[in-house]
Parts: sequence; C-alpha cells; structure tokens
Amino acid sequence: MANSKIQISEPSKTKTLWAWAIGTFFGAGLLKPGPGTYGSIAAMLLWFGAANVFHPTPFALAVGTTVAALIATLIGIPAATIVARESGREDPGHVVIDEVAGQLIALLFLPADWPHAILGLLLFRFFDILKPPPVRQLERLPAGTGIMMDDVAAGVLALIVSQILTHLIR
Repeated sequence: MANSKIQISEPSKTKTLWAWAIGTFFGAGLLKPGPGTYGSIAAMLLWFGAANVFHPTPFALAVGTTVAALIATLIGIPAATIVARESGREDPGHVVIDEVAGQLIALLFLPADWPHAILGLLLFRFFDILKPPPVRQLERLPAGTGIMMDDVAAGVLALIVSQILTHLIR
C-alpha cells in the first residue's frame, strides 16, 4: 500500500494553510474532474508563459525550469505529507504539487512553443497515469516522499521520450 507511514484517520478539522496552498498548487487540485491534469496544465502554462514573457535563452530556460522543479519537489514533500495527514488519506487526489514537479521535469530542454509544450504535457500524463516500473514502486516511499517521487520519475521518463522524439524528428 502506498505511503504506509502516513497515519490514516478522520480528516482534520484544521488545515495548515501553507501546505494546502502548495499541495493543491493554489487550488488547481480542487478542480474536478481530474485534478492531476489541472495541476499539470497549470505548470505547463506557467512554464510556457514565463518563457514567452521573459524570452530566456534555451540554457536559461532549462536552468530556471530545473530550479522550479527542485523547489516544487523540496517544498512539495512536506506539504504533501501534511495535506495527506490532514485529509486522512495516503495520497489525496487534490495534492497536485507532485504533478507540477513532474510536469516541469518533462518540459526540460524542450523549446517553449505550443507543439513542444503539448508534447511534454501528453507524455507526462501518459507516464503518470500508466506508472510503468519503477514509477509505481516509488509510491511505496514514506509519506510525501512517495507522493512526490512517482511523479518525478514519470517526469523523467517523459523527458527521455520527448528528447528521443525531438531528435528523431529533426
């Protein structure tokens, strides 16, 4: 069973505001249906928007995306742990900071145009939903680490496939 170290109990009446804001990615995870898809789309749109407003070099875009994915992961682990505990669920669907981190990884090294943004989104969602080995096994890590790391791994798989596809197409 995933994240076996989170105490499953009745949902808490109190909510840790910062953790819920980060964990739900400022409410994207509260949208229905498919909150994970909304979290992924939000991350992709922020990446695309930032790239097209600031016009960074490809290297600067990759560095910025890497930093954003790292921050999302490092802050997402404790946030996901707290939200899961307060929700009384091991891996609540409304926690989407994991999708944000994974989606950003999937977008690394891609040009900031619509075809590549959509490619990164579709590949990430494919691997996040399918969860091929070793992605599913990472869910077994404790608490927020398990919540986050399966999506990080799905993002890495999407990154690898997107790079292969873009190099084959060129």
